[in-house]
Amino acid sequence: MDLTWNEFERIDMRVGTIIEVNDFPEAKKPAYQIAIDFGPEIGIRKSSAQITKRYTKEEVLNRQIVAVVNFSKKQIGKFMSECLVLGAVGDEGDVILLAPDFEIENGLRIG
Repeated sequence: MDLTWNEFERIDMRVGTIIEVNDFPEAKKPAYQIAIDFGPEIGIRKSSAQITKRYTKEEVLNRQIVAVVNFSKKQIGKFMSECLVLGAVGDEGDVILLAPDFEIENGLRIG
């Protein structure tokens, strides 16, 4: 099924900076719990990210990423995910984060 332009425009993708990274041992698949700063308009959102195959906690801390910020919140165990971090999924199930080429202002919309 094709996505219409109007449907695509409803997806709110923003740039944010990961400001906190913690292990998430309760997750079904290996993941980190992360906090992302999306700037003053949106603020800080939490997410679970299955990026442990490719990234250490130190490698993602202070890294800019792209995430969808207008999905409904999702309960993952005792953790509430508030946005969806975007990445490309490799053949081995490893996730490669989507990110801007240059450091830019947190909260900028992708479109």
